[in-house]
Amino acid sequence: MINKLIKTEEDYDLVLSRIEDLMDAEANSPEADELELLATLVELYEDEHYAMDFPDPVEAIKFRMDQLELNQKNLVPFIGNKSKVSEVLNKKRPLTLSMMRSLHENLGIPAEILLQKTGADFPQAAPGIQWDSFPVKEMAQRGWIKPLEKVKDSAEERMRIFIEQCCPGAVTIEACFRENSGNRTNIKTDLYALNAWCMRVISLTHNKKRIKKFNPNNFTPDSLKAIAKLSFFETGPQLAREYLEKHGIYLIIERHLPKTYLDGAALLLDDGSPVVGLTLRYDRIDNFWFCLLHELAHIILHLGKNNHHLFLDDMDVRIQNDKKNKGIEEEADSLAMESLIPDDIWASSPVRINPSTRNVLALSEELRIHPACIAGRIRYEKNNFKLLSRLIGSGKIRKFFAVS
Repeated sequence: MINKLIKTEEDYDLVLSRIEDLMDAEANSPEADELELLATLVELYEDEHYAMDFPDPVEAIKFRMDQLELNQKNLVPFIGNKSKVSEVLNKKRPLTLSMMRSLHENLGIPAEILLQKTGADFPQAAPGIQWDSFPVKEMAQRGWIKPLEKVKDSAEERMRIFIEQCCPGAVTIEACFRENSGNRTNIKTDLYALNAWCMRVISLTHNKKRIKKFNPNNFTPDSLKAIAKLSFFETGPQLAREYLEKHGIYLIIERHLPKTYLDGAALLLDDGSPVVGLTLRYDRIDNFWFCLLHELAHIILHLGKNNHHLFLDDMDVRIQNDKKNKGIEEEADSLAMESLIPDDIWASSPVRINPSTRNVLALSEELRIHPACIAGRIRYEKNNFKLLSRLIGSGKIRKFFAVS
């Protein structure tokens, strides 16, 4: 009696021969039990070594068209325009998830045939998400997603892979679309582009070595003052990143996407680690330090509190008329400014009355911070961005982070 798994073709042939001998076995006899066991062993072996290929999806569509007496025009609602239907049926255009889902729902073609995988089913639909609204072409050009022909047609597939790689739960990402996420954003902002940038920032934390666990008790306003002092050094931006990593905070630099109008962001990873993302869209020393300290102020004051898991900031947006976020953003601004220049020193400094280069440099030496930070505050408060242009450090930051 054969009672072991079939591992070779010789075993397989031997079992088939034995099955032939047992075909006339009487029911409920030992021979019938043996026949049942051998049939199971053969089925297991054949499933592994002789699995039948799925029919070609396009051929399955054509077969279903014949059954239902449909022509190419009838497929337009499921695939797209006449040109797309023709290209799909001639195998010049791949089926997308949206096409397959529609063909399955409307023509009854099994999902596993369309997906070419046993037991496969379509990913759950995401109502309200327009996949082709993501900037997939730009993302492909930057290497964020795999470049494909007709990438716009395969937006859902590309974005689902991207999301899964960046943040499997996608909880943080949903905050980009919420109205109450505490964002300081331009009214023209493309939320899909903003969303994609946030996911990219999260994905870049995966490439970093594991940093120290963040302890909010060890990161205080005094920490921001210490970081502000690093601006005085030539390699201050690099020193700031090292300082933050030692406190369990990621600093990610990623160029902004078109129509995001973004300077910086503060967000929480699923494990509670804070992340500061900066775009360096303005390659200036004053902009870098204020944006960095502003996002760090959010981490100290707001992140993780009152359901705030994400802050997005366009520093060009004035907040006077933004009632919803005015308090939060003013608090972050205030702490960032105080960290760089204490209010009492600023109030009595001659530089406010006479913003000369000499006075800026004198205050810089007194506070041991970069003069660009002082020049930037003067320019902002006076709303005159032609002042002290030579002191703000244009073109001095990106070189530290290999950003083009």
